[in-house]
Amino acid sequence: MTINEVGIMHLQVAERPITIGEMVVADYRKAAIFRKFELDYCCGGKRSLEEACQKKGLDAQLVKLELDAVITSREETSHDYGEWTLDALAAYIVAHHHLYVVESLPMLYELTAKVARVHGERHPELVKIHQIFNAVAAELDAHMRKEEHMLFPYITRMAIAQASGSSMPAQIFGSVKHPIQMMESEHVSAGDGMANIRFLSRQYTPPADACTSYRVLYAKLQEFERDLHQHVHLENNILFPKAIAMEESK
Repeated sequence: MTINEVGIMHLQVAERPITIGEMVVADYRKAAIFRKFELDYCCGGKRSLEEACQKKGLDAQLVKLELDAVITSREETSHDYGEWTLDALAAYIVAHHHLYVVESLPMLYELTAKVARVHGERHPELVKIHQIFNAVAAELDAHMRKEEHMLFPYITRMAIAQASGSSMPAQIFGSVKHPIQMMESEHVSAGDGMANIRFLSRQYTPPADACTSYRVLYAKLQEFERDLHQHVHLENNILFPKAIAMEESK
């Protein structure tokens, strides 16, 4: 064994275990796993994973497996969505973007409320962020329900009818343009709300005195807005124009 190898081994032994708070700082997405297992990564964030799990009576290896499986990026792949059939694109939006919103809302409801309560006196913008996000979330929830139960099924029936050469479904909206105009208006409202949050948070930049939950909140809000932009792009710029053109071509 070389001197360098001995030195490396000594450093590895001497290094303290990474804490669960540090894990979340390094990759905020792991906060969702700690919340799932009710492990406190904020006030109890100075414990190692093993210590935190032992205190809760959890299997540390089981938790570690879930932490290791966390997706470290939600960057979109290079799909050519313009070439997809409309039924496939609508299904993808629901399975990918709608599901992301549904899974993200509980964590963001909790964090916006908690951080505003704890830090709102020193940083009053957090109270406003909490209020704006609640409004955006409520609007998105209702918005996605309308798409999933009314608009997307109709677009899917049109796409299937066109592919099979059968007659188009009866127009239940007068024209598909009408619900699409409503959806696009709601997209503007949600986008404006998130842009306001981005402004109030100074481009999602936490202050020097921010705790781990504060930092996780801003990172998650930034991810949420990024996903919303891609979500709206797929609908406004691809799905909706093609649905209108399909209806008009019958």
